[in-house]
Amino acid sequence: MDVLLLRAFLARLHRDGLKKSSAARKLASLRTFFRYLCREGILAANPARALVSPRLERRIPAHLDEADVARLVAVDGDRDADVRARAILELLYATGIRCAELVGLDLPEVDLEARFVRVLGKGQKERLVPFGTPAEKALRAYLPVRAGCRPRTDALFVNARGGRLTDRSVRAIVQRRVVQAAVAQRISPHGLRHSFATHLLERGADLRSIQELLGHARLSTTQRYTHLDARHILEIYRKTHPRA
Repeated sequence: MDVLLLRAFLARLHRDGLKKSSAARKLASLRTFFRYLCREGILAANPARALVSPRLERRIPAHLDEADVARLVAVDGDRDADVRARAILELLYATGIRCAELVGLDLPEVDLEARFVRVLGKGQKERLVPFGTPAEKALRAYLPVRAGCRPRTDALFVNARGGRLTDRSVRAIVQRRVVQAAVAQRISPHGLRHSFATHLLERGADLRSIQELLGHARLSTTQRYTHLDARHILEIYRKTHPRA
């Protein structure tokens, strides 16, 4: 096994139309396997070590403008499912938390008076995230519905049987609401997270603050979550640069 043969293998993957992310995973697996063979004395050197992983595509995540978000969260109806859906959508957009973080919330972690949620994010890192009056009102309206489900858990969001709502159920709720509200852009709970970050930045929030709210370890990750068009960037430049 030599470097040229591995290059030919990667080229074949490219010709076959394999995604760059998949090719990168295969190369990483080969590196690990050859490292093991070197450690066992079967190979003298790792032939995959000199190869550079394919440059991954940087996809721009989907997000909604403020008008579409307003239509999405304006859930009509007084059925229990409608009240719960309104609370879920308001909280997702108000806080920018991940879907897994939302379903992991317990009732004691929500402070309706101070309007804060205590979120346990990736790597078991805890953070406090504020939310506004619309989310507070939606949550207060939902709490009697939750009590009527006779919860068997401390979970904030429960199903009709009183069990913790699942990630899959929340995604289905968001997708149904997208269809009902006739929002052109197909969006997921993660798309509301992107919308949250973008709208904060458009209204003057700094990236470091948004990074803290989203619970990102790196600022570069936060930058991918925000979308600014050229006109908005030019407006910021004209307002803030001394020689604009």
